[in-house]
Amino acid sequence: MKKGFLIVLASVLLSGLTAYAIVKTAAPAPAGEQQGVTYSSDGQAVRTVNLSLSDYPDFTYAAETAVNAVVYVKVTIQARQQQQQYIDPFFRFFFGDEGYGGGNRERQGSGSGVIIRPDGYIVTNNHVVSGATKIEVTLNNNKTYEATVIGTDPATDVALIKIDETGLQTVQFADSDKLRLGEWVLAIGSPLGEELRSTITAGIVSAKGRSMPNYDGEFKIESFIQTDAAVNPGNSGGALVNKEGELVGINTAIVSTTGSYTGYSFAVPSNIVKKIVSDLIDFGSVKRAMLGITGGTLTEDLAKKLKVSTPEGVYVSEVVKGGAADKAGIKSEDVILAIDGTRIASMPELQAKVNSYHPGDRATVRVFRGGNTQDLSVEFTDGTVANGTVGSDGTVSFYGAQLRAARDGVEIVSAGNGALARAGGQDGFIIRFVNDQKVSKPQDVIDIAKRSRRSIFIEGVDASGRPGYFGFGKED
Repeated sequence: MKKGFLIVLASVLLSGLTAYAIVKTAAPAPAGEQQGVTYSSDGQAVRTVNLSLSDYPDFTYAAETAVNAVVYVKVTIQARQQQQQYIDPFFRFFFGDEGYGGGNRERQGSGSGVIIRPDGYIVTNNHVVSGATKIEVTLNNNKTYEATVIGTDPATDVALIKIDETGLQTVQFADSDKLRLGEWVLAIGSPLGEELRSTITAGIVSAKGRSMPNYDGEFKIESFIQTDAAVNPGNSGGALVNKEGELVGINTAIVSTTGSYTGYSFAVPSNIVKKIVSDLIDFGSVKRAMLGITGGTLTEDLAKKLKVSTPEGVYVSEVVKGGAADKAGIKSEDVILAIDGTRIASMPELQAKVNSYHPGDRATVRVFRGGNTQDLSVEFTDGTVANGTVGSDGTVSFYGAQLRAARDGVEIVSAGNGALARAGGQDGFIIRFVNDQKVSKPQDVIDIAKRSRRSIFIEGVDASGRPGYFGFGKED
């Protein structure tokens, strides 16, 4: 059976309030730290450090500050009968294997959310509310409200919902870029349903800028905070906060082959969340900046080939013609080292940094090329280039997507983030008809679209061979 990951919150229990560490040193303790120094039988100095309650992590302030801003989210979904055998892993996680097939069934699932504004705006995960016909939010004081979806961003698995209330307690955003490895964090949410609402647990930051094994391609942008926290179903969308009670992430997933905690949990960093929800409130959709490259994290072999001192950075394999990187002078085989002074060590870190900008923003990108580093000024775009633009890989641009000829139509190699993707176009979809006219090459698609007065209607099959269709207006 194909492995997958489940979507939950993270926790780990902390035990003990006072401890004594015996540190053997070769020399006397530094000045100012002589108190508590004793000597062993061999004459070496031994320093005794008293980890009293004041020194040991005390999470009471953070817990009491944030707990009332974390809510329980209950969703109702109408599960329609499906002919195919594939079962969406998110749906299976919330509702079980019986959720597909056997006719129309009403199912209920649950998750968590975080109040970010006193007038009722709540952040949660996209997979918690996706497809919901009804959403109910229960506060920590047991008051329940019906919620509406303001907007979602499947690429980061972030969603914004709202209840009709004012004067609510909120959690303040922290700068997730300042998180340090080993820093203590708290996870707050509702593991295993309503009975365990407002559960607070603790863990540490195990890694930053982490990608997860992605078996089904749900997330397009990954730069997760990894914690060593035990998690359970129902905590998706809950808060990950620092010792000051500030939001550093939205708990989203674990990697597990069993469905239970095996040591790895992940949260969307607050800097990404803050930008996404700000766009959803201000514009109704996410205004995502695009650099216009393909590539990957620099490997040791590539670093040796390119004579880069350390295997850190993003190797640029292709540059999208007419994109932001192309206009800035970034070339294939460049290595991106930093953006606006922020070190870039991996592709997830590059994705996270670029995602913090809007189209039209400018940034300085440091690249390594031919043994030297240079700074290039980039103006980010929304990723769309003129329809019909042919890339270096032979694909053709069409409403933000990249097309190429296929055996029985035209394949969407990359759906991108333009009108075609927003209408439902997906990677691997084979376009067979556009406005009822059969197509066999990308230019057919472009020519038919040009002749259309108002809208474009596309028919074909998805990557698994299932028939599908979608449409969009030319002005979209």
